[in-house]
Amino acid sequence: MPRIAKSESGGSTTADRTLALLGAFQTGDSELPLAVLAKRTGLYKSTSLRLLASLQQAGFLRRGKNGLYSLGPQITRLHAIRASQSLLERLALPILDGLVRATEETAALHVVSGSGRIRLCWVDSPRSVREHIQLGEVLPLDKGAGGKVLMAFAGVRGRGMNKIRREGFASSVGERVAELSGISAPVFDASGGLVGALTLTMPVHRYAEKWRGPVVQAAHELTAELGGDS
Repeated sequence: MPRIAKSESGGSTTADRTLALLGAFQTGDSELPLAVLAKRTGLYKSTSLRLLASLQQAGFLRRGKNGLYSLGPQITRLHAIRASQSLLERLALPILDGLVRATEETAALHVVSGSGRIRLCWVDSPRSVREHIQLGEVLPLDKGAGGKVLMAFAGVRGRGMNKIRREGFASSVGERVAELSGISAPVFDASGGLVGALTLTMPVHRYAEKWRGPVVQAAHELTAELGGDS
């Protein structure tokens, strides 16, 4: 049961309690009464009611006329996003793997996350000297080849953005991290919408412009797999 643990430093007790109420739903639960939600989380009913009202307002829960709670449309929306990301990962990984085998450098697919970007999936370079990637690490949009591609093809105006859109790729040497460089190209879906940035990362001393072609080609291949036209 998702009982409330003491919040770690920097966390939020209110957020922990709210998430626990969502986590109280188990496989097979279509609707739950207040009493069951309170019992499963260890919260007082009065506390549960306040938090449940916030979840209703935000669309994460519904309360039926019978007073029972069920998961709301925001959960469905997030599930659809995650499902599309899972498909994207399945399609991207073989292409990233092929790029790594051809270049022996690290290849990743970057997607926008909030005001930054994350690596949705990646394949590590077989070399001992390479970028060490942390799962869930948020990277800036305004530094690095992947961030520049995501900004440029999202229509952001500014220095160098037109050039990136015109050439179809971005390069960065020692910009985000002094020892790292990268080459990135955009990936689009069937509707022409920007999906992410396919990026090859390498130490600065191994940076080579000859990898621009393979990176752009790999991005085109993933776009084609998604039904897009690059």
